[in-house]
Amino acid sequence: MKVGIIGCGNISHCHMQAYRKNPNVEVVACCDINLPRAEAYAKSYGIKSFYGSVDEMLANEKDLDSVSVCTWNNGHYECAMKAMKAHKNVLVEKPMALNAKQAVEMQKEAEKQGVVLQVGFVKRFAKTTKIFQDFQKSGTFGDIYLTKAIYTRRVGNPGGWFSDKSKSGGGPLIDLGVHVIDLSRYLMGMHKPVSVYGATFNKLGDKLNIKGIGHYHPADFDAKTNICDVEDSVIALIRFDNGAVLHVEASFTLNIKEGITTLQLFGDKGGATLEPTLEIYKDIDNYLTNITPVIEYASDVFADMFANEINHFYDCCKKHVKCLAPAEDGVVLMKILDAIYESAQTGHEVKIQ
Repeated sequence: MKVGIIGCGNISHCHMQAYRKNPNVEVVACCDINLPRAEAYAKSYGIKSFYGSVDEMLANEKDLDSVSVCTWNNGHYECAMKAMKAHKNVLVEKPMALNAKQAVEMQKEAEKQGVVLQVGFVKRFAKTTKIFQDFQKSGTFGDIYLTKAIYTRRVGNPGGWFSDKSKSGGGPLIDLGVHVIDLSRYLMGMHKPVSVYGATFNKLGDKLNIKGIGHYHPADFDAKTNICDVEDSVIALIRFDNGAVLHVEASFTLNIKEGITTLQLFGDKGGATLEPTLEIYKDIDNYLTNITPVIEYASDVFADMFANEINHFYDCCKKHVKCLAPAEDGVVLMKILDAIYESAQTGHEVKIQ
């Protein structure tokens, strides 16, 4: 499979390194609106061709099978649409688009062209996700009726395009919350969301002034011109058509002791914590028990998720297996995000059609 990389920023390296691990894949081209960055990227990975635009790459690389869209969020829709109209399979980073309207158009285009459109829900490909599902299939948890998903940082606003709403579409909800909302729905049984109540806060700013700690920044970051007009934090309650509820918290900046990443699922037969490690909680023989499965994790869990995701993308494109992160799931997620932002703005519950 011949692949092109669209956007040569930080996340593209995760895709590139995963593609290189698959012996059936060759990355033959890359492009970026910053041409020198594309050139340096191509040289570092031994990619034969590089371009300054997606149009130029698609026009000159006729033998491309597939592309990874790794641009700023505001480029996902345009780049994916152009690639699909050129009959290329697409792996688009999360979030799928800036809003549900764009996501629906992308899904329709994929169906029209008969190409694969896989959304970068990389946490679906984590080892703990697969193991949880194994226990779930055997009835360990029963009916999962409540999930709590938290992805909070104390000082973790990356700045650059992440904090510029015109490029990102939002803050921690659309960047971090998208991961845990999708994974929660995936593990709860893919039920249809019917309503949300959400609140966003913009009180603390980016806190780039904080000393004594390291700050992660994207490739385009410039402290002198940095814009921060996205939310600091978000909290939301999502109801599903089967009565289950998902409670979500996410933040770039929050006055807490330390950042928290955790996913807790509660069923009528058992519960579990999925992150940072998998633990199971059940009543056995009238005793409360905590179960920690013995799991041999990869040395780099993050890289392992991307490798699994890329291998699955290859299988979808070349072996025609059913996609585990299809466009329709991306559309539902964008409807949830749109509704949370609308609820935060209006102060009222929002129904999802």
